[in-house]
Amino acid sequence: MTSHTEQSAVTVLGLGPMGRALAGAFLDAGLLTTVWNRTPGRDRELVERGAVGARSAEEAVAASRLTVVCVVNYDAVDGIVRRGAVTGALKGHTVVNLTADTPDRARNTAAWAAEHGIGYLDGAIMTPTTTIGTPAAVFLHSGPTEIYREHRPVLDALGGTHTHLGAEIGRAAAYDIALLDIFWTAMAGYAHALAVARAEGVTARELAPFAKGIGAILPPIFEEAAEEVDSGRFSGEGNPITSAVSSMAHIVHTSEAHGIDAGVMRAAEGMARRAIGRGHGTDGFIRITEILNPR
Repeated sequence: MTSHTEQSAVTVLGLGPMGRALAGAFLDAGLLTTVWNRTPGRDRELVERGAVGARSAEEAVAASRLTVVCVVNYDAVDGIVRRGAVTGALKGHTVVNLTADTPDRARNTAAWAAEHGIGYLDGAIMTPTTTIGTPAAVFLHSGPTEIYREHRPVLDALGGTHTHLGAEIGRAAAYDIALLDIFWTAMAGYAHALAVARAEGVTARELAPFAKGIGAILPPIFEEAAEEVDSGRFSGEGNPITSAVSSMAHIVHTSEAHGIDAGVMRAAEGMARRAIGRGHGTDGFIRITEILNPR
């Protein structure tokens, strides 16, 4: 049986901004925390707060039954844990990988872990470093339910909400990719809008309050669109795709008149026109989901 001390112990590999936030939250919760980073010196503040600074990745993973990894991508993960001594030290232990990458990479890493007798959960952090350890943090997890339940008490020290998405190991990464798609597409759209507005003599600060208003109307639209995509019924009663194409064309024209690249909007307009060409002109814009990913 595992002792209380061992149950509470956790190792954090990777001490970039997010890794330091994770380790700090564990320390704030009173957990015995071992830390390691490939670049020396990043553990100094954490060690001053009570963390144990490991001299090597092997020493770090051997110190705890649970290792949390958060580095730049899965290439970096592989460079740390897929080495003989470290892999050997992880046998019989569990890795919770909070590194962002693709669903296929998560599945590949899970297969490697299973081959070496290592418990594995994949995860995604959906909120900034400042939220870690607070109620505002959001974590997604996927992998074996029994492993998630076993380590949930330690993961709870990171604060916020933790959602287990099921046993299929790639689901957390799939959610992460889809949600980041929303975020970065929105940020690219906002950057483009600010450029067009500035070209027309409107400052970013002048536009921002109205941009926030656009953001506020999106949640119910997201819900309605999700229902349409899952049901396959794309109502354009309020705003048919023909109307959407017209407004997109105006954006393209104004942008290019100022010498501003309109490639993203041209791509969206092109998909909408393809939907119209297939006889869906009276449907809503979200019909383009079928163009992007036909059933």
